[in-house]
Amino acid sequence: MPNDTQTIIENALAAPRKVKADGVEVEQQPLPDQIAAAKFLDGKAATKKRGTLGVKFTKLVPPGGD
Repeated sequence: MPNDTQTIIENALAAPRKVKADGVEVEQQPLPDQIAAAKFLDGKAATKKRGTLGVKFTKLVPPGGD
């Protein structure tokens, strides 16, 4: 999913923020809001992965400690 998020943000940067044609006006959400929403959705997706609970546990073993 981070790849999708990165693509969406890059497309938003390349597109104009406000467009007006034939009496129709379209405006994008501000980029900081888009980035915040993308981070929120990525966080939600990370916590939904089975068995992770959003936290990764690792056992540390010091060198030479059998």
